[in-house]
Amino acid sequence: MTFYKLAISVLALFLLFQSCKKEDPASACQNAVNLLKINEIQTIGSHNSYRIKTDTDILDFLYSVQSSLPANANPNELDYDHVSLTRQLEEFGVRSMELDIYHDPDGGRFYTRTGKDLIGQPEASNIPELLAPGLKLLHIPDIDYNTHHYSFIEGLETIKTWSDNHPQHLPLIIYVEPKTDDLTDIFFHHWSPALPFSANFADSIDLEINAVFGENAEQVITPDEVRGSFQTLEAAVLANNWPTLEEARGKIMFIIDHAMYADGHPSLADRVGFIFANPGEPECAFIIMNDPVANQQLIKDHVASGYMVRTRADAGTWEARNGDYSRMNAAFDSGAQIISTDYYLADQRADTSALWSDYEVRFPGGDLARVSSPTDVSLAEGCLILE
Repeated sequence: MTFYKLAISVLALFLLFQSCKKEDPASACQNAVNLLKINEIQTIGSHNSYRIKTDTDILDFLYSVQSSLPANANPNELDYDHVSLTRQLEEFGVRSMELDIYHDPDGGRFYTRTGKDLIGQPEASNIPELLAPGLKLLHIPDIDYNTHHYSFIEGLETIKTWSDNHPQHLPLIIYVEPKTDDLTDIFFHHWSPALPFSANFADSIDLEINAVFGENAEQVITPDEVRGSFQTLEAAVLANNWPTLEEARGKIMFIIDHAMYADGHPSLADRVGFIFANPGEPECAFIIMNDPVANQQLIKDHVASGYMVRTRADAGTWEARNGDYSRMNAAFDSGAQIISTDYYLADQRADTSALWSDYEVRFPGGDLARVSSPTDVSLAEGCLILE
């Protein structure tokens, strides 16, 4: 063999050896994670994500008349706050958000805050955005209206901007709750009436999402995509036809919390968002079970079947007051993919008041997300799930 042929053979063997070397552990982890289906990870989300704490004067008034309020209208449950949507996404790893919307097709329905009259203050908000037609983003008209964004579109634009700047982020799941309740059944006052859910309300949700994310909704994972060639959306879910993380990175999913959103759209055909439904219904892909303690085993069963479940780590500020982590731990252990909390960040009063604890919802080690799957995902176990 000539020296030239020998050199070529050595080079070929070297290249073959290099190609057969064990994959870099970090790359192997990332590849394993990207092959996970989106229902095989657990993330932390925020509850009423847009909300800013209730006006202090109104909250004090509510405490003063608490004995006259219904049992489900405890002012304590309004005593929490949220940082901006962008900070939640960027600094605290929130990957699911809840947006409450009210129908306001003519504009101006929530321009006045009539609760202000109860404390002798002017009712006019003097906020021009509230005069414009379109879905409004707030918790309770007239008394709990402080918000980081006045309109649904404005909130969506903020989420899209962050998403565009982080094209490899885990899929964001936006829980949209169409609100139709007002305060007319509490005690007599000239409250701002909310509009009932309707076909127009439902269509407005899709129109405003498309106005921000585009008519083709390439950045949005829709029910049609998940259903694929299956007869129903639920059949696709039970067959684990969810996209992989690699396919879903940089994308958004919407859950519209009203069964009538599916009217005229079997299996949510041509709809932008999913709904919360019950097993056995053709539209069932997401299930809401907010109590992970009472429903621990049922949530585990639903997750094992392929559904995605939203539950809550805390509610009503109680865990933040008493430092009780039992509900959070039950939520984690249930395998529910969406763990909602008001306390991705501990209440700021924990350092100065004995009435508040440093309760905070984080995964062990501060991980952004973790594997939570009914299938064999051992290759991804222990891998850090990024973005």
